[in-house]
Amino acid sequence: MSRRHLLRCLLPCLLLLTGLGAKAWAKPPVFDDGTVPALARSLAARAYAPPSQALPPSLAGIGYDQYRDYRFKPSQALWRDAASPFQLQFFHRGYLFRDRVDVSLVQAGQATPVRYSPALFEFGPQPVPTGEDIGFAGFRVHGPINRAGVFDEIAAFLGASYFRAVGRGQQYGLSARGLALGSGDDNREEFPVFRAFWIERPRAGDTTVVVYALLDGPSAAAAFRFEIAPGEETVFDTRMHLYPRLDIANAGIAPLTSMFHFTANDGQRIDDFRAAAHDSDGLAVFTGRGEQLWRPLRNPHRVQHSFFQDEGPRGFGLMQRKRAFADFADIEAAYQRRPSLWVEPRGEWGPGAVVLVEIPTGHEYQDNI
Repeated sequence: MSRRHLLRCLLPCLLLLTGLGAKAWAKPPVFDDGTVPALARSLAARAYAPPSQALPPSLAGIGYDQYRDYRFKPSQALWRDAASPFQLQFFHRGYLFRDRVDVSLVQAGQATPVRYSPALFEFGPQPVPTGEDIGFAGFRVHGPINRAGVFDEIAAFLGASYFRAVGRGQQYGLSARGLALGSGDDNREEFPVFRAFWIERPRAGDTTVVVYALLDGPSAAAAFRFEIAPGEETVFDTRMHLYPRLDIANAGIAPLTSMFHFTANDGQRIDDFRAAAHDSDGLAVFTGRGEQLWRPLRNPHRVQHSFFQDEGPRGFGLMQRKRAFADFADIEAAYQRRPSLWVEPRGEWGPGAVVLVEIPTGHEYQDNI
């Protein structure tokens, strides 16, 4: 089994319920590794206030087709004119992505906000938004992962706490999330959001880019540090600090989200010319006892939870094993190029469970794993 290392968790969840400071969420005069955890701790000490979803009238009602016309201009990519190994592009707000996300650049211990401007985007036949600084919906990282001098997309942070990445020669498939709360439960699932990012400006010759993220939701706030190393296997070295507002019965740490519609083994109830359609086909677990488990994915008739009890897991992930075009016969989707995602915990995670949630779906456009 070829394991694609797209996410590594450096530290276990830190439940810090005392010593909450009163520091306001504001641009700090000096930025270091302790800045975002301090902001998250301060947020968790106050009542939850959702991020702004206010949009100008020209953006408030746009649909999928109109939003597709909103494209970042590659000529405006950050660091494009510098001797940088990475470039940044941004996602516009609108359609499903209404939350305002603030982005700052970090250099020499100072954080400088990136200001929104409609001049950064192409809008096709759509009207150009006017007025205030509305911020961004998210951003993506580009670099020469496939060919020297060609800055292809490596990773993207867009929507709630979702982020995804690719290895060399791959295209986007499954996603990771900052935190999962209530996935597949009868009660309403909570979706905390990344409210702000700080990105360290890479220097010439750097092989990694560092991203800090502030997560916030009704039940908890959290701080993340991602060190992203693109390549044949793109690696996220991740450090997380979690600060609950409420008692959390089950927190999903290092959660993954994928799609499984059908495969050849169960395709009898799917009317489709293809042999399979899925971003992942199985859950792999390397337990703390040294056992290797494989659980094939299913598209069930009703929501199904599977619990794999463990203590100190060595790794777990959602894998895509089929790698030939004939396995899917889909020219557009190219499922054979979708990445796997493997999590290797660092530190002592203690007792718990790897939980697989499978949700029924009638099509391939919904993440149901």
